[in-house]
Amino acid sequence: MRLLNVSILLASAALAGCTVTAASGPDAASIESNASVKLASKDKQKTAGVDYALLDINSAVLNYVGDTTTTTLLGSFGGGKGGVPALPMGVGDVVQVAIFESQAGGLFIPNDAGSRPGNFISLPNQTVDREGNISVPYAGKIRATGRNVEDVQSEIEERLANRAIEPQVLITKISSRSAQASVLGDVKEPTKVQLSEAGDRVLDVISYAKGLSAPNIESYVTLIRRGKTARVNYNHLVSTPSENIYVVPGDTIMVERERRTYLAFGASGLNGRFEFEDADLKLSDALGKAGGLLDSRADPAQVYVYRIVKRDLLVKLGINTSKFPGQDVPVIFRANLRDPSTFFAATKFPMQDRDIIYVTNSQATELYKFLDLVGSVPATTGNVAEDVLATRNAIRAF
Repeated sequence: MRLLNVSILLASAALAGCTVTAASGPDAASIESNASVKLASKDKQKTAGVDYALLDINSAVLNYVGDTTTTTLLGSFGGGKGGVPALPMGVGDVVQVAIFESQAGGLFIPNDAGSRPGNFISLPNQTVDREGNISVPYAGKIRATGRNVEDVQSEIEERLANRAIEPQVLITKISSRSAQASVLGDVKEPTKVQLSEAGDRVLDVISYAKGLSAPNIESYVTLIRRGKTARVNYNHLVSTPSENIYVVPGDTIMVERERRTYLAFGASGLNGRFEFEDADLKLSDALGKAGGLLDSRADPAQVYVYRIVKRDLLVKLGINTSKFPGQDVPVIFRANLRDPSTFFAATKFPMQDRDIIYVTNSQATELYKFLDLVGSVPATTGNVAEDVLATRNAIRAF
């Protein structure tokens, strides 16, 4: 009879549990009732009005979530299949022009030049002007900008062919202000780099700026080229040779420090924001950093990772994406840690920046809270407290 009375008491209290048990702030009812203005979703089951996909973490999902890189330098700009990019002449370049003739007595080499060390003349250094031209005596203005050295040499030779004796022209770049790239941001010495004819790749250019001023795992490299940008993690750039593409004149490389973090809520040992500290953090490691799961509260079958993913991921998994507008889709990944094999999956599931881990309470947790509350109330009739304790122990045993 006393057990029946306790059951009735539990049922009654459950209906009013929001006001009986302790709370760290106002409850939902008081917040809603005291609001001056309300803008509620039509679907009460989805009060935030955000559609999302729920995916169980398994081998099929792991096949597609392993690549966490959203953009690539190779995919955005190509890998330069033609080899080292050409460095054409440009405005501001300083060049020296030397003209050779096959014998003395020509246009530039007089007959009495027998004692000269060679049948050539070197013109004074000159700068490619704002119009993109250089000047050569008896050949006039020659268009230089946007052309390689060999083309300009050939044109000068053609213009002098009827006046000089078998002329040959040699152009030497003294300095190349047009063939430069900028390195900015979190590097030790932001600078402009003069690119070489041998070719310079992204990591080469960063090294000219004396390297990074921030930890590798927190550094991101953005390449800006003719209004187009692509961004990759520095460690990914280092570990993936195909991403280390050639830099071309006019490129800007921006290095930015960004601490990668994730949040942990619910029945984990620790709640809060955590830094990755590892280049390739997995779900199992992230749970460990957050103190694991609380035995007294957590439901191991309901461990969730909240993330925004690209629509392409869901398409690859054969999921209908018609309900999701845009390219970014909210997804909740669920890990059932009651299944031993899911622990292995958790060691392969990569975490991403700004992920949210949420561990739900077990179904009995709220009941345990209430039983503890009732057990702390002095009994006034019979041995109610003993019955509550017996009921609680029976539930736990079950």
